[in-house]
Amino acid sequence: MGTRRGGTWTRVTAGLCAILLAASMTACTSEPRPPEPEPDKPAAFAILEDFSARMLAEGAPAVLVAVRSRGATWTHAAGVRNLESGEPATVSDPVRIGGITESFIAVSVMKLAAEGKLELDAEVNRYLPEFGTVLHPPGPVTVRQLLTHESALPDFSVPLLASGNWAETMNRPLSLEQQLALAATVPWNARLARIFDYSRSNYAALALIVERLRGEGIGQVLAEDTAAPLGLAKTRLGGPTPAGMVHGYVTFEGRRTDVSMPAWQAESPSSGALSTVEEVNSFYAALLEGRLLPPDSVTAMKGGYSQYYGFALRRWNNTCNNRFYYGLPGDTDGYGMVAMTSEDGRSQLALAVAYPPAPPTLELNPLIFEMQDVAQEALNTLC
Repeated sequence: MGTRRGGTWTRVTAGLCAILLAASMTACTSEPRPPEPEPDKPAAFAILEDFSARMLAEGAPAVLVAVRSRGATWTHAAGVRNLESGEPATVSDPVRIGGITESFIAVSVMKLAAEGKLELDAEVNRYLPEFGTVLHPPGPVTVRQLLTHESALPDFSVPLLASGNWAETMNRPLSLEQQLALAATVPWNARLARIFDYSRSNYAALALIVERLRGEGIGQVLAEDTAAPLGLAKTRLGGPTPAGMVHGYVTFEGRRTDVSMPAWQAESPSSGALSTVEEVNSFYAALLEGRLLPPDSVTAMKGGYSQYYGFALRRWNNTCNNRFYYGLPGDTDGYGMVAMTSEDGRSQLALAVAYPPAPPTLELNPLIFEMQDVAQEALNTLC
């Protein structure tokens, strides 16, 4: 765990010591001064530390937190990078960010729209001619409906896990085209009014559109659109296991199984990215401050005032100003992350947990809901 109260405290103490040294060399060396009393810890940090301690007691390998508020930062790291070595985790260690990957994909889609290379209300068939012939949708599907999970496109992970043993499917590489081909094996649920219905296949289709229009793999596009411009050295989609990664685990057939780098998620645009809590905060701050997209694109991503979910951004109540925090929860085998950022990008919290090992499931881990509650409560105490 580490606490930083901003640069002012460091500069003041350093300046004081320099004055004392100039006056008398012995003043700083003969008798050490007693430490300054630590100010009362903000309630937010106590909330997060209590949650972290409970997660570790329940078997979580690691908990990482990064908070930014009023120009100060606070970080917390507890647990280990992996259960085999027992090496302590640090706040800069990469983890799987699950569904937060979709925010990165949405930014790449919106950059294409801002450049006039893509229309949100155009049918997907315009950019993926095989979409209609392979998937046979019951009616027109637009790019916008993919972004908002309102397309009713079947989720490919259901037939994927039904196709064999979980351990085998986890270690089977799966291209974007293969993801959509699997989705095509499930009948569409045709509806008169399309509503939010989460499906990993939506972002597989979006990533394929981005690849076609950019002429590059989705991992490279994300690097060029977000990671490189923002200096996010540990944020990526695809590639080998990075040094210092926090490992996640599940239990399968009574045995603990490492799920830190499953082959089927290698470049999954719905859940495959790696990042750190600090770099996720940097990404969302840049997005909401307008450093990645034009203002109208950021507004579109936020969604309408009556919507809690826009384009890979959902919102939570910010009771400090009666507005909203924006970000996403990310849940995947072995890992959970929640990231919330105020509209001006100045108040942020990213909380990552390597879950206590449990059997794999397509359902959300209940801990992701508790993580959202804890994060929202903590941020709302920092007014």
